[in-house]
Amino acid sequence: MATYKELLAQRAMLEKEIEEARKAELAEAIAQAKRLIAEHGLTAADLGFRTGGLLPATKARTAVAIKYRGPNGESWSGRGKAPNWLTSLEASGRTRDEFLV
Repeated sequence: MATYKELLAQRAMLEKEIEEARKAELAEAIAQAKRLIAEHGLTAADLGFRTGGLLPATKARTAVAIKYRGPNGESWSGRGKAPNWLTSLEASGRTRDEFLV
């Protein structure tokens, strides 16, 4: 029966052989793919790859109009959590409608 150190050495050798075999097969596959592409005159688009390298266009974000303006020039669109300046003014007895633009 092999010792622990011998088994580790065998594993290291096997992992090295596996990596070498993988690299050899990968190189062969790439060469074969290049031959077929050249032989048939294929392009990246023919193979279903994106061309241009740019991400698909996304919708441009537009700024949301200001709905509330505070006494010191603060602003809020009315979306999301209310800002501290507005909540503190409401806590002091003022209404949100006073700050509508």
